Amino acid sequence: MTQTADGAEARPPLGRERVLHAAIDLADQAGIEGLTMRRLGRELGVEAMTLYYHVANKDEILNGMVDLVVGEFELPKPGPDWKAALRGAAISAHQVLLRHPWAANLVLGSSGLSRARLRHMDAILGCLRSAGFSAEMTDHAYHALESHIMGFTLWMVAMDLGTDEDLRGLASAVLEQLPRAELPHLVEHIEVHLRPSDPADEGSFAFGLDLILDGLERLVPAAPLARQRD
Repeated sequence: MTQTADGAEARPPLGRERVLHAAIDLADQAGIEGLTMRRLGRELGVEAMTLYYHVANKDEILNGMVDLVVGEFELPKPGPDWKAALRGAAISAHQVLLRHPWAANLVLGSSGLSRARLRHMDAILGCLRSAGFSAEMTDHAYHALESHIMGFTLWMVAMDLGTDEDLRGLASAVLEQLPRAELPHLVEHIEVHLRPSDPADEGSFAFGLDLILDGLERLVPAAPLARQRD
């Protein structure tokens, strides 16, 4: 920030990027339902109508928010270690979407073409193709990965179980009410959540992701990179 003549910090000039970042901050705090033009204007210290000098409408704001959030995703690089590249990209996308709990629904329902979204899709597809998958198999593999990332994230956001401490408290309360003799496997499942976690355990998202990637590895044709060089 710059300083005014009296030494006070001056706000950066209002522009599209500042509007979009403020909208993301507001959605992170209040949810996407709490994002209104009037409230966004208050956060920026301007009247709501002033925002329309920088964005055409609320749809442009929502599409711009998607572009910025997806732009945080790690992009996989084609190469021999395609599994590690795709694994890192998937975990990155999942973590970004959890930081912005409103974003997964918005990404899936966006009315505009996000350049960052298109780049991310193209990078995933390119990584699969470079591994040797056919165009048809790449289509199936892409959707398996995408549905795991988005579906698992949406499930976690919808559950909204709070912190690990909140989850343990909820699990303990549920256990007190369950008939152990009738539901022994469910009781055991809940008790697993009360145990100290293994530091080597990356969690259920990574577990499911590895199942997908290991399954894809068994389907990849032999020596794809060597054939591409011929």
